[in-house]
Amino acid sequence: MKAIAHIFMHLFLFDAVLAGPTRSPVTYDSETYDVGLEDLDSLYDYDENLSVDQAQVEIGTVVPSVTREIYLPSPLPEEPDEEASTPKLIDGSSPHGPGVLGPHTHEGLPTCLLCMCLSTSVYCDDRELEDLPPLPKETTHFYSRYNRIKRVNRDDFANLSNLKRIDLTSNFISEIDEDAFRKLPQLQELILRDNKIRQLPELPPTLIFIDISNNRLGRKGIRQEAFKDMFDLHHLYITDNNLDHIPLPLPESLQSLHLQNNNIQEMHEDTFCKMKDYSYIRKSLEDIRLDGNPINLSKTPHAYMCLPRLPVGSLF
Repeated sequence: MKAIAHIFMHLFLFDAVLAGPTRSPVTYDSETYDVGLEDLDSLYDYDENLSVDQAQVEIGTVVPSVTREIYLPSPLPEEPDEEASTPKLIDGSSPHGPGVLGPHTHEGLPTCLLCMCLSTSVYCDDRELEDLPPLPKETTHFYSRYNRIKRVNRDDFANLSNLKRIDLTSNFISEIDEDAFRKLPQLQELILRDNKIRQLPELPPTLIFIDISNNRLGRKGIRQEAFKDMFDLHHLYITDNNLDHIPLPLPESLQSLHLQNNNIQEMHEDTFCKMKDYSYIRKSLEDIRLDGNPINLSKTPHAYMCLPRLPVGSLF
């Protein structure tokens, strides 16, 4: 019986082997694998004359480099900034400072909402303002034309060390405090035309352009030697002010002087020139307007000998 059992077991295993899948023979292409064992050493020849960097390059061309991922610890969450945690007003400003929209006016609005701020220039034209609004400290050019401003106070331009131009054309200004403009270290252009000004305050010597036309300065509205120390003054416009004299002395830098429609009746021969120095020539002053005044320019012909051009005015 045991012999019969062994024979039956062998037949069963033989059938199982025949029923299993057969593997196809694997062939290797000699053209792809054409490097023999004897040539492998030549691929890794070591040259003693190579530097470290060159050796790394040579080895890197054969042996693939292995990159490792470096895991850095995640940064700790930043603590909230003290400034960011400060409560802000609706205009983005802090309750303790002026903010991005400028200081607040008497109406409770920031200046840059009431007016228009472009970079360092502030435009408040035609806003029916009765007072000058407080300005950001960075202001360089300020325009407040066609409003109802009646007075310029000494603190209206306080601490504005960068202010270069002020234009208050067409308001109702009749009074200006003595120190309203004097302490502005960079002021170059001052335009106050079409107002009701009776007395011109002390002005800074940095001015280049002044226009105070169509006011009420009269005989005493301009102090003596008001423009003497303005060594960079180029343009001076004082038309329609009922002046009865030319405000002397005029700086050598002056290029244009407009005095038309006043009450100037006479002019001295040394108003523009130096009578004791016939070689003196005043090249800069090329534009003098005296038309609309009761003055006869032909009476003082020597007053224009040093000028490049004759003044405009009546010769009869």
